[in-house]
Amino acid sequence: MPSGTRARWVLAAATSVVLVATGCSSSGGGGGSSDTSKTFSYQSSEPQNPLQPANANEVGGGRIIQNLFKGLVDYDPSTAKLRMQVADKIDTSDSQTYTVTLKDGWKFHDGTPVHANNFVDAWNWAATTSNNQINSSWFSDIEGYKDVHPASGQPATTKMSGLTVTDDLHFTIKLTNKVSYFEYKLGYIAFSPLPSGFFNDPSGYGQKPVGNGPYQFVSWSHNQEVVTKTFPDYQGVDKPKNGGIVFKMYNTSEAAYADLQSNNLDVMDQVPPSALATYKSDLGDRAVDSPQGAIQNLGFSLYQADWAAPEKALVRQGISMAIDRDTITKTVLQGSRSPASAWVAEGVEGYKAGQCGDFCTFNADKAKQLITQGGGVPNNKLTIVYNADGGHKEWVDAVCNSIRQSTGVECVGDPKPDFKTARAAITGHQVDGMFRTGWVQDYPLNANFLADVYRTGAASNDFGYSNPQFDQLSTQADQADTIQASVTGYQQAEAVLPSGMPAIPLWYYRTNSGYSTKVQNVKFDSFGNPAWTQVEVKS
Repeated sequence: MPSGTRARWVLAAATSVVLVATGCSSSGGGGGSSDTSKTFSYQSSEPQNPLQPANANEVGGGRIIQNLFKGLVDYDPSTAKLRMQVADKIDTSDSQTYTVTLKDGWKFHDGTPVHANNFVDAWNWAATTSNNQINSSWFSDIEGYKDVHPASGQPATTKMSGLTVTDDLHFTIKLTNKVSYFEYKLGYIAFSPLPSGFFNDPSGYGQKPVGNGPYQFVSWSHNQEVVTKTFPDYQGVDKPKNGGIVFKMYNTSEAAYADLQSNNLDVMDQVPPSALATYKSDLGDRAVDSPQGAIQNLGFSLYQADWAAPEKALVRQGISMAIDRDTITKTVLQGSRSPASAWVAEGVEGYKAGQCGDFCTFNADKAKQLITQGGGVPNNKLTIVYNADGGHKEWVDAVCNSIRQSTGVECVGDPKPDFKTARAAITGHQVDGMFRTGWVQDYPLNANFLADVYRTGAASNDFGYSNPQFDQLSTQADQADTIQASVTGYQQAEAVLPSGMPAIPLWYYRTNSGYSTKVQNVKFDSFGNPAWTQVEVKS
């Protein structure tokens, strides 16, 4: 995501991210008075899974969950620096054992207190393989993870040995090996606490979640909207300046943009490609154009025999070279994106341009040569699965045209009706060939774009990619003595990816959005999210 932390390391490690985050839009909208009781609406998509914190690695569910729940830490939307939320402090002397001290007074939306056991029980439940949580691998650093999530699928226990509750406000986390940037990861939604009642009815709570975040759940009309309201007893540092958020589901981004222009939608995710040339003049000072730590990729179904053979890496490299990124970003995408030359997004700590080498440079002759050397594309035809509700048709068609004209390989888009349907096909390994896959930072470090996507068995490794060299270098980077050494180690791991080309980097995102005349103080962070609690609804 499909999401970002605060300790003493961040001051140095987040430097490049701060530069990104300061590009947020101005508040605009006239500066009128606001009504803290009124809700605002946001362009969303139907969540792929129930609203359980460890069961969302896509933005449809993830953005809703991050507003219903709050973990130990999160990231300041204006600087991307780590800040404490439920945690009062997180101490470590060796980057392997962490002592967590909680703030007293936090409550769940049902009125029960947020204590240490709510974190430990939630993490154990999420990691246990029988609970089928898509983000279970996020807990793999913790000692005892393999006992609750064994390769056999039959857990010997449901409690990781590395988690120990000391008292209501203290618990310890012991990792299998030291991870110098572990606090970065704790801002991800999978590490949210759960109320005791959840474990009696996980399915029911997935449909009617009870969190501890700034907003509490009101209703979920599937494929239409999720309604939330401000939680009056919220103890976080980011107190809401509005009455809640309505997440409205749209079948097309064009429909959302039309609603925005008519004030039937308050805040957009991204304007459609068809509006990129005009949205700034359409919206005036309500238009948003700011950097975002995100990348657009095309993934391959390496779990299929047609794509699994070693020589097919040459075909994938050739397909990448057949894509004229420069022309597509300048024309179809109206200069709103910049061509990618690496698998880590610009602005993220550890970004290193050129990691893709020549394989991300358009060269039709070399593309044809590589495809031929690799035995050709199966049946000489490519399909690209994408979600039709996300404004992707124009660039998918342009990518296919570039591949077709450069190599003679037939290429067509395979639109699924919505994001949920597309993600179900991708995570269910039901894709034949290629699929659109974007990545928005979960925490502002290159490890998030690499280990959490390309490591064997990672939660978001939708390709079936497995490379022992990449895994080994990732492990070495995790165990580095400093954040900077870890960053460098992951750059070395990234350099392995061109040889297998599990995914093709296309371009880096910007947040091209806008908001209605009914709201003000709308500012976006480097994660591509509005600063939710700071949006003001005009009186």
